[in-house]
Amino acid sequence: MQMQSTPRIATTPVQVQVQSTMVSIPDQLSLKKPLEEVLDGSTDSYAVVVKELQTNKSYAADEHHKFTAASLYKLWVMAVVYEQLEQGKLTESDVLKKDVVDLHKTFNIATESAEKKSGTVTLSVANALSRMIMLSDNYAAWLLTDKVGLKAINVWLKEHGFADSSFGSEKTLPSTTASDVSLFFEKLADGELGSQESTDAMLDLLTRQQLNGKIPKYLPSSVDIAHKTGELGKYSHDAGIIYAPQGDYILVVLSESASRIGADARIGRISEAVYEYFEDQ
Repeated sequence: MQMQSTPRIATTPVQVQVQSTMVSIPDQLSLKKPLEEVLDGSTDSYAVVVKELQTNKSYAADEHHKFTAASLYKLWVMAVVYEQLEQGKLTESDVLKKDVVDLHKTFNIATESAEKKSGTVTLSVANALSRMIMLSDNYAAWLLTDKVGLKAINVWLKEHGFADSSFGSEKTLPSTTASDVSLFFEKLADGELGSQESTDAMLDLLTRQQLNGKIPKYLPSSVDIAHKTGELGKYSHDAGIIYAPQGDYILVVLSESASRIGADARIGRISEAVYEYFEDQ
């Protein structure tokens, strides 16, 4: 993936499905200028989607550009686990146990660069879900993925219309787009990814997120945010639902950057600019 010489924020059509026919509509939120100001001077790659949930008005830039998903794939794992909990294939009290080296082999992780070198990871399904979402714990995610199966996750992505996303394989990393991540949160908010009980549980986990250095960083502490971060190498992402006094909205920012610290800061400033835009409406 090539780095760009100018900020990758430009108004592009939003694709919506109407009676199985893809049509284009113009962006409806005037966010191009404030976001370009945030990204002024950046040579990195950013994709942004903003969607106001009450009105369905939206803004999108490079929303179909594919990025390595980093830890955003944990959103899919969470949804599949809750689906299997509803189906009775799992219970929250089920205990998952796996040797660390076996997990590394299964997910093609180099042991010398891994967080753990040896031993056994043992977690209940409930604890693994909490650690995977709230702390972005990789071993919890690998335990759950090993339990539900890679095939089940890829089938779930296809069934739910996440056409730009793939969990990958033993040799390829999960990938996604800002469009698909936004669609995930829209479907979650609409209760399309599970029962009301499962929907509430997933949103509760996301709202209790402990990694809050991006989207929430410059927002009032009183604002609830159900979100998930992702970091891997040159990739830094954050996405979720902001429950703002002026109305709930989805914000997705995916980035590929020469400086992850710089990208984290810009994601925070993008979030601030979007929040202020809605405050002024």
